[in-house]
Amino acid sequence: MIKRTLFFGNPAYLSTRHEQLVVNFPEEDKKEATIPIEDLGYVVLEDPQITITNGLLMKLVQNKTAVITCDKQHLPCSFLQPLVGHSEQTERMRYQLNASMPLKKQLWQQTVTAKVENQANHLLKQGGNALKLKRWAKGVKSGDPGNIEAIAAAYYFQNLFEGLEGFSRNQKGIPPNNLLNYGYAILRAVAARALVSSGLLPSVGIFHSNKYNAFCLADDVMEPYRPFVDAVVWDIIETGCNINELTRSIKAELLSIPAMDVVIDGKQSPLMVAMSRTTNSLYECFAGISRKVLYPDFVWC
Repeated sequence: MIKRTLFFGNPAYLSTRHEQLVVNFPEEDKKEATIPIEDLGYVVLEDPQITITNGLLMKLVQNKTAVITCDKQHLPCSFLQPLVGHSEQTERMRYQLNASMPLKKQLWQQTVTAKVENQANHLLKQGGNALKLKRWAKGVKSGDPGNIEAIAAAYYFQNLFEGLEGFSRNQKGIPPNNLLNYGYAILRAVAARALVSSGLLPSVGIFHSNKYNAFCLADDVMEPYRPFVDAVVWDIIETGCNINELTRSIKAELLSIPAMDVVIDGKQSPLMVAMSRTTNSLYECFAGISRKVLYPDFVWC
């Protein structure tokens, strides 16, 4: 089932009644609105004057709805997750924590290969030369000792947005870095939500291991999904709109990322559903049930 994404960019009072999210606005001319909580996958809270009741937070968490808050720059900065996301959580976490280093290296090899392959296909879609990326994707070794992931990313962005003067991929760089940052933050929340639902710890990665990062594993599994965000950003740029500011319409496009269609294991699926398949297949690798992580393929005609 495709879950809805709600975005609140204005002051509002959010509460719950009869298993519904109830929205009331300060403006007298706006009527009360209700949405079934079971339909919600993501709730993005941007305006600092939003008030939300504890009763609603409890029901959203129990529904495994990702509650995302934003900072003063209007970028997602936090993610509320349940303490218990799966009935077998303890056992699944034990498998994850006991994963051997050779297994982690093999999983990271699969992840990097899938990411570079998807970057190559996206670059080809936009008319770029992806021969190097295709070659690098085939040459990734266990653990990626050659750091192909970083080398490929530098080449990919240099060629993807070569028409934008002065662009380089940097979180604090010039646009469209602002769009990429927002899209990746949404993707990160999708990955974290799926990992929790699969009974895994988002903070214990297979490659990322920064002690200050609470979402290392989410950053790992989202890597092959990044080109799908890049494709959305590319399409926004192609409209010719002003990308210096994250307008409401641009945010609406980026917030559609969880519901966009991708192809995984030969079948079309919403990205949020595909991410759940990815995280469950990762658990199966930790448990010794499978040796392959399922990642989406960037397919274009």
